[in-house]
Amino acid sequence: MSTNYSYFCPCPRGLEVALAEELNEIAQLAGPDANLKVHNQVPGGVHCSGTIIGAYQLNLRSRIASRVLLRLAHGSYKNENDIYDMTLEQEWENWFEVSHTIRVDVTAVKSPLRSLEFATLKIKDAICDRFRERFDERPSVNTKTPDMRISGFLDAHNFTIYLDTSGEALFKRGWRDDTGEAPLRENLAAGLLRTSGWKPGMVLFDPMCGSGTILAEAAQMLAGIPPGARRRFAFEKFDNFDAEAWLAIKGDFKPNPLPTVPTIFGSDISGDMVNIARNNLRKAGIQFEVPLKQIEAQEVKPPVDGNGNPTTGIMLTNPPYGERLSVRGDAAVPTDELFVAFFSAFGTTLKQRFAGWSVFLFSADLGLPKLLRLKEARKTPFFNGALECRLFRFDMVEGFNRREAAKPKPDQA
Repeated sequence: MSTNYSYFCPCPRGLEVALAEELNEIAQLAGPDANLKVHNQVPGGVHCSGTIIGAYQLNLRSRIASRVLLRLAHGSYKNENDIYDMTLEQEWENWFEVSHTIRVDVTAVKSPLRSLEFATLKIKDAICDRFRERFDERPSVNTKTPDMRISGFLDAHNFTIYLDTSGEALFKRGWRDDTGEAPLRENLAAGLLRTSGWKPGMVLFDPMCGSGTILAEAAQMLAGIPPGARRRFAFEKFDNFDAEAWLAIKGDFKPNPLPTVPTIFGSDISGDMVNIARNNLRKAGIQFEVPLKQIEAQEVKPPVDGNGNPTTGIMLTNPPYGERLSVRGDAAVPTDELFVAFFSAFGTTLKQRFAGWSVFLFSADLGLPKLLRLKEARKTPFFNGALECRLFRFDMVEGFNRREAAKPKPDQA
């Protein structure tokens, strides 16, 4: 009988519900060998359990998780010595070799300890002492490209130690080369797509696509390419790694048939960005057309279907703000003026041309609806790293522009 482990899958804050939904879908796909069960959501992630095969499946398939952390121990602590003792008890030698390099990271919420650096050092010392006692050798530390990442988590009373099965963070899909200014992380883009309600086959348009992160995530979903298909994982270096099972899992997914009519569209003011996005789509394994245009966002029109008729669908974009806007606009004009003029014009474009569309704008500017002169139908809080953001939803109802036209003009009022 395969051993079951507890896992914690961290994610960008605000995406816990979306991640739990996704993990339940992966549990259905993964089958009985993985024995995946989804447990409670906490701020910043979701707890689940399953076999080591379950960890393989989660790493391959999760678009929203940042990592898959395998829990080795959990218990109460009073000081750094308790943390050292609990870490020393773990059978690290059953997981990896002394020749593997390690890195230790610690996060804390309401921990009474004065120094997280000291706690981190105690964990590292305990792992090294464990190996030294058994093999007269200790693993080396490598903070840049370690073979094994160990994560400690402290709250007010308890300490949990995890072995990271992912290695590099999962949002690093292995295809991105050029990012351009302030790129959106891939797992956040995937979470925004899920939150917007977009599903493969629906029309999607990103009029400020930048390096194409939202488009690449959507296109991989449409193609049926798992997000982890093009990268390596830390679990491939574990002593108990089952190469045969992993090859079978990787060989098991069947790409979807290539679509004959485009449903995913993008544009950007920067020709360089359009080229980067096109390159990133190719590196992400996309073998069908994703039409991309160089055009200012204020000038865009809805994409057309196979018969040349304008489509309706979902617009999802991460508009530039602050420095990103001045990079793309006229450097001679102060950013504030650019900002107001740009969003005012973009709001008019949405009202006049995008009737019937659901528009989702992801921004750190909480005053965005006012700039657009639109009332949001919903706003969902998220964090992009430490930056608090909102996903604003605007339902562009039919007749918007007729109502606008019927309003008295300032000189008629």
